[in-house]
Amino acid sequence: MKILVINGPNINMLGIREPAIYGSTTFQGLCEYLEETAAKLGVELEHYQSNHEGDIVTKIQQAYGVFDGIVINPAAYTHTSVAILDALKSVAIPAVEVHISDPMEREEFRHISYAGLYCEKTIRGHGIPGYGEAMEYLAEIYGK
Repeated sequence: MKILVINGPNINMLGIREPAIYGSTTFQGLCEYLEETAAKLGVELEHYQSNHEGDIVTKIQQAYGVFDGIVINPAAYTHTSVAILDALKSVAIPAVEVHISDPMEREEFRHISYAGLYCEKTIRGHGIPGYGEAMEYLAEIYGK
């Protein structure tokens, strides 16, 4: 099984940006955790981060026919990007949405998730381990 993990804007600033909300794990620490989890699950992994909406859309489109599952943390684009929603729908790859914090416990504008309208599962507020939960779910349901 091949899983693509996509992270949106400012996730590259983990460990620096608002550690009271996002924790002290750095982006490099997240990447290492993803690699360790993939090895444990016996799945292939590619991880990608961009601060640019169009680049994320392109990456989703390029996943068509290549990946069996997507784990996506659209970050701020969660609440604004119909383009990311449409890209997920167009490739029809099983996807799980992940949020390090719980947007439902934050400002009201963060309560809407466009990507979540497509994703079959959303994991909120579990910190970095939420990515592992998402990968485990995809491997269990769709693993080959």
